[in-house]
Amino acid sequence: MSTTEQKPDKKFYLETFGCQMNVHDSEKVIGTLVHEGYAQVDTVEEADLVLYNTCSIRDKAEQKVFNRLSDYKKYKKQGKKFGVLGCVAQQEGEKIFERAPYVSLVAGSASYRNLPQMLVQLEAGNQRVTGLDDRQTDQTFDTEFTARTNKHRGYITIIEGCDKFCAYCVVPYTRGKERSRTVESVLSEAQRMADAGFTDIQLLGQNVNSYKDPSGTLTFAGLLKAVASVPGIRRVRFTTSHPRDFTRDIVEAIESTPTLCDHVHLPVQSGSSKVLKAMLREYTREQYLERVAWMRASKRHISISTDIIVGFPGETPEDFEETITLLEEVQFDAVFAFKYSPRPNTPAIRMQDSIPEEEKSKRLAVLLERQRQIQSSTYQKHLGEVAQVMVEGRNEAKAQLFGRHSQNKTVNFTTSALIHPAIGSYVDVRITKALPNSLVGEMIV
Repeated sequence: MSTTEQKPDKKFYLETFGCQMNVHDSEKVIGTLVHEGYAQVDTVEEADLVLYNTCSIRDKAEQKVFNRLSDYKKYKKQGKKFGVLGCVAQQEGEKIFERAPYVSLVAGSASYRNLPQMLVQLEAGNQRVTGLDDRQTDQTFDTEFTARTNKHRGYITIIEGCDKFCAYCVVPYTRGKERSRTVESVLSEAQRMADAGFTDIQLLGQNVNSYKDPSGTLTFAGLLKAVASVPGIRRVRFTTSHPRDFTRDIVEAIESTPTLCDHVHLPVQSGSSKVLKAMLREYTREQYLERVAWMRASKRHISISTDIIVGFPGETPEDFEETITLLEEVQFDAVFAFKYSPRPNTPAIRMQDSIPEEEKSKRLAVLLERQRQIQSSTYQKHLGEVAQVMVEGRNEAKAQLFGRHSQNKTVNFTTSALIHPAIGSYVDVRITKALPNSLVGEMIV
């Protein structure tokens, strides 16, 4: 039975690995546990229940989890219980019990809605509690008890799962099929957040722009504008978009709606159409550039960031050079680049990983250096502009405040000693210096 009365002997510790989706999942898990009477603590030593919300998107992710569990198995003698949540839990399933017998709970993200029932089983002494939905589930994890870690900026998951099955990616196998929340539930959560003082909302999904309103009322672009119109909301962001489902009306929504931030994260993964086909990405270099052209034609300057994988099986030096020329052509504002690593259950694991690690590392270094040069140039374009920044904190060592530009760029700035803008407030900052990964300025009084 749910209760909001905390039980002093029921304390939990939760550690999160991975992406923004995992961070927000943890916020919802924490809120659920607190609602069930548990108290969150800051250390493993204090906890009765130790949880790890895991990510398996990168190489050796599973081993990192098992190493961490091994470090703490000594606590089993103290009566502590351990649980593995998230992607590694779904991927490895009940094999986790065999490799780590001191684990009592294994639950994938698609099963979080059943956490209250799983907690009852744990409290009853069950040593092997599982929540491992197959990918056919239609359920989403909606809760009013989210424990948000930031009082001013927060997440709303609008779509869970993935149906794209990119050759290198484990997500469709660990998070299930795509399933969208209703427009009503998303807007209701946005309104609750606005009423609680949140002004910056980020809509989340593995492929956020693949959102399909179950009632067919609104497109993704329509939902963006609807959330942006919620009274009290000043900024709306969204991530991560898939190029195949990135439509022109999304650009038109950003152009016509000031509350929608002028930034799009659009992972390209490779600049070679041949490699994109092998990756099963469902678009070509030319189609990706067409979407970039839509954004570049907008009356509003839209910042573009991306993800890139180097060293995918079969990527030739010529293919890699096409990725470098794509950087030159697009002039990305930020690039998150990674070496290819084979993931369990994915089609690419059957491909011969013919590119040596040394060569992958070399290509990654070349790409990152070229992108650093591009950003050193593109960030210079902000010099002299006045940007609105949401204050996020203070760097005491440098006597600076810091916050975020609407284009998702970090801005460090100074202000008068007599003025102390509150965290979460919005201030105007004149940009006086541009660094490769951030901007520097002075607050306008």
